[in-house]
Amino acid sequence: MSIELWYWPDIPGRGEFVRLFMEGAEIEYEDMAREQDADALVEHMHALDGIRPFAPPYIVDGDLCIGQTAHILAYLSDKYGLGSGELETDLQLIQLQLDISDLISEVHSVHHPIASSLYYADQMDAAFERAQEFRANRIPKFLIHFDNAMAVHGGPYSLGQQWTHVDTSLFQVMEGLDYMFPNYMKKMQGTWANLEGLQAALPEIDGVADYLASERRMEFNEDGIFRHYEELDEQ
Repeated sequence: MSIELWYWPDIPGRGEFVRLFMEGAEIEYEDMAREQDADALVEHMHALDGIRPFAPPYIVDGDLCIGQTAHILAYLSDKYGLGSGELETDLQLIQLQLDISDLISEVHSVHHPIASSLYYADQMDAAFERAQEFRANRIPKFLIHFDNAMAVHGGPYSLGQQWTHVDTSLFQVMEGLDYMFPNYMKKMQGTWANLEGLQAALPEIDGVADYLASERRMEFNEDGIFRHYEELDEQ
């Protein structure tokens, strides 16, 4: 039985972190809302019993339904034997995945610093100030942290020659930041050598390579988490 992935059909968003991992691991799954539509996702969520996911993405695996990106990735890694096999190391990988979740929340707050319910155009001045702070302080703090983690086992992946859910997620982070802040990331090129090495190595994985070359790989856009607004980038 394949995994059901439920996420909004028109944006990469947080769902892409789950999708990229499953594609890399060649896990059979159905991208439910992309096969149907957003209304089907809303209807499905409302019909769930018990403790429902707060928001997409979530997966359904038989009778099991779980949400939260980091939680989903930890579950899939354990189910398919794609972790380290050592509890301490696997917990550290989950810790890194939760750190990535924190970063993604901050990424979203760059273009929506006041409220998610407001359009970007309604909070542009605040977004401009937030973007300056994010580029100057928050991106370096997070990426130095992740770059140091990648160095522990010698790279190119988080466990050395073995890739994990952390690697597919950090690849998506680096690709997203390149899209969001092309001038800034080009200026900082070489600063995070281990992450840049990962970004170059991950597309060599067969499942990832096939996915990136397919129509299933959705382009970044200005409705997702990583958005490019020229005025928010390094000038």
